[in-house]
Amino acid sequence: MLQFGSIYSHTRSPLKAPISLLVLTFLLFPGSGRCEPTSGIAMHGALREPANFTHFPYVNPDAPKGGRLVLAKRGSFDSLNPLIVKGVSAEGIREYVYESLLARAYDEPFTLYGLIAESVEVPEDRSYVVFTLRPEAKFSDGTPITVEDVIFSHALLRDHGRPNHRSYYQKVTRVEKTGDRTVRFTFDGSGDREMPLIVGLMPVLPRHLIDAESFEKTSLVPPIGSGPYLVDKVEPGKSINYKRDPHYWGANLPVNRGQYNFDEIRFDYYRDNGSLFEAFKSGAIDAEPEDDPTRWTEGYDFPALRDGRVVKEEFPLAVPAGMSALVFNTRRPLFADARVRQALIKLFDFEWINRTLYHGQYARTQSYFDRSELSSHGRTADAREVTLLAPFASEVKPEIMDGTFTLPASDGSGENREGRREALALFEQAGYRLEGGVLINTTTSEPFGFEILAATRGEERLLLTYARALKQVGIDARIRQVDSAQYQRRKQTYDFDMIQYDWPVSLSPGNEQSFRWGSDAAATEGTFNYPGVASAGVDAMIKAMLEAEDEASFVAAVRALDRVLLSGDYVIPLFHLPRQWLAYWRGLQRPAHTPLYGYQLDSWWREPSQPEAKSAAPTRP
Repeated sequence: MLQFGSIYSHTRSPLKAPISLLVLTFLLFPGSGRCEPTSGIAMHGALREPANFTHFPYVNPDAPKGGRLVLAKRGSFDSLNPLIVKGVSAEGIREYVYESLLARAYDEPFTLYGLIAESVEVPEDRSYVVFTLRPEAKFSDGTPITVEDVIFSHALLRDHGRPNHRSYYQKVTRVEKTGDRTVRFTFDGSGDREMPLIVGLMPVLPRHLIDAESFEKTSLVPPIGSGPYLVDKVEPGKSINYKRDPHYWGANLPVNRGQYNFDEIRFDYYRDNGSLFEAFKSGAIDAEPEDDPTRWTEGYDFPALRDGRVVKEEFPLAVPAGMSALVFNTRRPLFADARVRQALIKLFDFEWINRTLYHGQYARTQSYFDRSELSSHGRTADAREVTLLAPFASEVKPEIMDGTFTLPASDGSGENREGRREALALFEQAGYRLEGGVLINTTTSEPFGFEILAATRGEERLLLTYARALKQVGIDARIRQVDSAQYQRRKQTYDFDMIQYDWPVSLSPGNEQSFRWGSDAAATEGTFNYPGVASAGVDAMIKAMLEAEDEASFVAAVRALDRVLLSGDYVIPLFHLPRQWLAYWRGLQRPAHTPLYGYQLDSWWREPSQPEAKSAAPTRP
């Protein structure tokens, strides 16, 4: 087991990295240089909730406790450690077993409130942060959470955690125990104003139970944390069951009141979406998020829905749509030429695909931050953006800079003649020609072809449609569906030509953008930079975003990042739904108010008189 003193330093060069959700605000004592402790931190403006707030507005503080919630996942798992690269972790460990110093408010764009920490202090320049721990905070085995546990967790994840943990925790240059319940993190000079928040979201682990030497090995030993649930039963690869900790220390905190209402939460695993949906229809699953327009439009005509036992509901969203896309692996020589990527983008006929496959339910995604003010689409770059992008003018297309860019559109007939004509012209410029119905390299005479890796049958349907369009210009696109474990391994090691992937986005993009698009991430296995983006302009815009001190500068930096990413043609943008879709059995009840980020099942509850989902876990062939 690792042992640390109360003070240590770390001086390795910081790497750019990821996951973030918000940045913070601060308050100062009038006329003094000291920071005033606050109950939370926000990106801009004041906290919405006062220091003495009792619960979030999107919960029912009087929700009854009890019952079981059964949810489903596709695939399998072979680990109970979500904080390492190896293995596929079971769902729910991070959410229900481990806690962080601060908790997120889902009805505010950029705000966190105290969880393990009762207060937080930050100076104006955000060069450090001080957390004061709650004296009552403890792990589920009854051991108090101490400053030493916080220090241990930082060092463990910095040295042995996932790549994102390792890279952004290296921006901490010093950790000090400044009191029995206070710990101070001092940051490097990179100007990353989000770091106090990043540390606030760090999972706090029990020092007395973790051996650092074996931490990176997959394990099915139930972990101990400080969260509201305990791991109860595990059937490797099939199901995991959590039971509510009756002695949970934080049950009455304002950030938790009205949440975690189920006595049990279980995740059952299914091999494919078809068997999962059949299980939902039979009552074996309580709630099913839906993203398939065909199934949403046609597949919910079954007895339980017709007689009202199952509810279909659409929920509003006020967050960016994110980027769902077909991803070029630009590490492959075949996709290194931007003209090739541009040609393949022109061959994707969204209008026809949306009409024939998805009942016209989708909107085309035109930006990495679509459906929000952070999007650059349809907007001329303002003065701030022009200044930021001036050193990288060669990396931004003029039509993206002036806001006139839009993705290719067809007449929806399925012919896409204009798209094919423009694509073949680009292929010719890149050194390919159509010969005997086959697109070949003019130098090597090798045919142009590649493999598209599929994770689900739903993906396969879209990919086969796209592959047929490519066949019309002599391209052999081979679709290969693999099991979830192999798919995860190949994705993490970038062993693919093309995949379909979805990068969700919050209203407060931050460090996770480095993990998705930063040059360092492109060369590091296990990151989310699947296209292999390695761009000085992208790196500079992410840095500007993290250093932004006001909302206008932040929005400008994000839009500028959007423009550079769009100009790189790293993906074929797909589409998004305008609202959240969820089907659930009527025994579940929900609060009246839906927060900015959509429904939150952790705030739902079961009507005591209503039956629960069937208890049998799925049988996997």
